[in-house]
Amino acid sequence: MYVRLHTGRDLARISRELRRMDDAEVKRRFRRELRAAGAPMVPAVRASIAAIPVKGTSGSTGLRRRLQRATRLMVRTSGRQAGVRVIVDPKRMPDHQKSLPQMMEGVRPWRHPVYPRGGDRAGWTWVPQEPHAYFFPVVDRMGAASRVAANRVIKSIERDIT
Repeated sequence: MYVRLHTGRDLARISRELRRMDDAEVKRRFRRELRAAGAPMVPAVRASIAAIPVKGTSGSTGLRRRLQRATRLMVRTSGRQAGVRVIVDPKRMPDHQKSLPQMMEGVRPWRHPVYPRGGDRAGWTWVPQEPHAYFFPVVDRMGAASRVAANRVIKSIERDIT
């Protein structure tokens, strides 16, 4: 699950120009400033994850901490997928929990087994689990400001290379 902040052709064109120029300092500045444009979204998504309510008396199972650790910013300035992305990376989740970021958000259905008393697995039933949107509301709210910041970086670098 991720959201891209980029301006498509402009970013690809600038990336091509930077490769052609081979100016290491401008390339570093371009990546650094793009990262700074998207960076405020990561702590906001992590805070949203921390605010997901915990049900029951046993307390947290650590799912929220794992989701927070899996949240990161990616900046790519080359290739078809050039852009700034905020992702909750399923690769950073334990093997048996890779689909939980999407399930918690409500993108995929989430259900779990309920065992009958006595522990007889033959009589279990599956019940839906309520999702808690933590990603898209934050990104929707902050996306416009991040796009403006990314566009400002692109225009600045564009002025420098032309």
